[in-house]
Amino acid sequence: MPLDLSAVGREGTVHERSWTSKDALLYAVGVGAGLGDPSQELSFTTENSHGVEQQVLPTFGVLLAQAPGVSIGEFNRAMLVHAEQEIRLHRVLPVEGTLRAQARVESMEGKRSGALVTTSSTAVDADGAPLITTRSSIFIRGEQVESDHTAPADDWAQPDRAPDWEVTLETRPEQALLYRLNGDRNPLHSDPAFAARAGFERPILHGLCTYGITGRALLMSAMGGDPGQFRAMSGRFSSPVLPGEALTVRIWRHEGGADGALLFRTLRGDGTVVIDRGRAEVGAPE
Repeated sequence: MPLDLSAVGREGTVHERSWTSKDALLYAVGVGAGLGDPSQELSFTTENSHGVEQQVLPTFGVLLAQAPGVSIGEFNRAMLVHAEQEIRLHRVLPVEGTLRAQARVESMEGKRSGALVTTSSTAVDADGAPLITTRSSIFIRGEQVESDHTAPADDWAQPDRAPDWEVTLETRPEQALLYRLNGDRNPLHSDPAFAARAGFERPILHGLCTYGITGRALLMSAMGGDPGQFRAMSGRFSSPVLPGEALTVRIWRHEGGADGALLFRTLRGDGTVVIDRGRAEVGAPE
């Protein structure tokens, strides 16, 4: 059975989720906070440091907003890769709380070598006020759909000048083992035999871990370390990362863009781009 084009527009069931201070701390360590100098980023890695109030890394919202999906048909899941991710915050994330999230299939688009399926998730707090909106795209190799939907042209281009910020962050050799404790237990990120069958020399880092590390770099540089200035972030996954590799995030002010608009790219040490066409917005969530 091929992909089911009629799934576009369908919504999943509403999913209620609660989280605690411990969940936020685990996520922060999972995306490398405190690595190399545990005295740094204490507001994200501790809840009881003197004079330091706990805060939540904004990209934790991607996990909080996850909700049961809608069936999009039958396909070989080994051919699926996470292609793009976007998060938009409507409020600063609290240290603990409860939300309700609902997923929706936004579009299916046939590409030359497969199909691109985009879903969204909206999360509201216990009072029904908007908290998080996410969009995620998966690419399924070998699948095709006959759809009139065509994504708008992306005019992203790297500025012809040096970055306004350049941040290099290390990852631990065991980074994927830490990150998987947030809920993604895919053996591709932990089991050498499984990773070898998928064509990798060893387990690779979760794409959303790379995304969270990139979010830290954006937050600590262009946003002054203030989660209240993190409005949105999006990017396209373009190459895997091996745990233990350093990541460099190059960030430019988007001249000609809206106030607070940024462009970024994340690269491995050998210069390979691992998150491309990155965009972010500085400013209070809205």
